[in-house]
Amino acid sequence: MAETSNVRVLVCGGIGAGKSAVTKLFATMGATAIEADRVGHEVLARGGAAWNAVASRWPDVVTTGGEIDRAALASIVFADPRELAALESFTHPAIASAIQHRASGITGPVVVEVPIVLPLTGEWTVVFVDASLDVRLDRAQERGMDRVDAIRRARQQPERADWLKIADHVVVNDSDLGTLQERASEVWRKIVADAS
Repeated sequence: MAETSNVRVLVCGGIGAGKSAVTKLFATMGATAIEADRVGHEVLARGGAAWNAVASRWPDVVTTGGEIDRAALASIVFADPRELAALESFTHPAIASAIQHRASGITGPVVVEVPIVLPLTGEWTVVFVDASLDVRLDRAQERGMDRVDAIRRARQQPERADWLKIADHVVVNDSDLGTLQERASEVWRKIVADAS
């Protein structure tokens, strides 16, 4: 069996691209999965690394219980690129730090699902999950998201060309789940072989 202890993979792509499906597949192949979205929730939780900065900037999104109302915050930041940039300046370094810390404590391959580019250090292999905007928006709607909201969020994410610039591997997700699994499995085998 190939040595995989040094395998560190970022699975990235836009909303509805299929990042979660690829991340889950890599986890079934032996990787420990870290969800950047979950880490993002943690850094915004009361006492989290970004809570004070967010609560100071947008006090109206803090509930009476002291929690950040994520829906209220989203309505502010996805409506104004400057507000989104401010939020990202608070959260992205905290999320990256938490992911780095978790990954450093894991022996074996690690896979992280990320919807954005994070300032991670070390050797990370970037896998871009690619699908057309229409397909991604349809998938977001199938998961219950309003199409207008999905479009607004997609516009705030990196462009396809930006992902392609940093990608080590591309998994095209324009078909069914079985095809995605075949394509992603092939990429995983290449990553493991390269790490040997």
